[in-house]
Amino acid sequence: MLPDPAAPAWIAAVWVTLKLASLTTVILLIVGMPLAWWLAHTRSAWRMPVGAVVALPMVLPPTVLGFYLLIGLAPDGPLGQLTNALGLGTLAFTFKGVLLASLLYSLPFVVHPLQAGFAAIPPAVLDAAATLRASPLDRFVSVVLPLSRPALTTAALLGFAHTVGEFGVVLMVGGNIEGETRVLSVLLYDQVEAMAYRDAHLLAAGLLVFSFALLLLMQRLGRRTAVADV
Repeated sequence: MLPDPAAPAWIAAVWVTLKLASLTTVILLIVGMPLAWWLAHTRSAWRMPVGAVVALPMVLPPTVLGFYLLIGLAPDGPLGQLTNALGLGTLAFTFKGVLLASLLYSLPFVVHPLQAGFAAIPPAVLDAAATLRASPLDRFVSVVLPLSRPALTTAALLGFAHTVGEFGVVLMVGGNIEGETRVLSVLLYDQVEAMAYRDAHLLAAGLLVFSFALLLLMQRLGRRTAVADV
């Protein structure tokens, strides 16, 4: 007998996962663009330290990041005191806390493609736009963004996919609260713990197919862009 994917717990986990991944991707694209532009063009001595901080989640065990975030978000932690002072309350074991953790954990997967895309734009193109008296904002909207479309697409897809697959950070910061912080990866862990292997297989297979389809989409979009640029 197949598992029942229409169970309320499954629907809630799908909704929380999609909401978390969508919000994380949109916020990171907005925040990541100026950061990626600065990293791509600055000659500041801070470039390497800032770049290392951005890339840190790629090599840091998720539970380590989750642990320190949990300590920081505690009522007597620095972030907890700040959010309490702002009237936001304690963010640990809430969706907002998980969103904050996801923004940090998925940051390099959005910033690095954008940084590479911005760095690949020939300076002569921007200089030509400047000679036509285009303002910095005009140059960014009319020149940089169209030329960076493949990088933007890759950053959005990678940020979304990486957030969907989060487990350690979400579990450490958000726990396992149905409808609030329980995402699909945590639900999969629950099914394995309960030895409900049929349900676990269905969840794992769904995430596997999703990841594979996303990679195919990235390749297809990249191929279309390459053809269009010829």
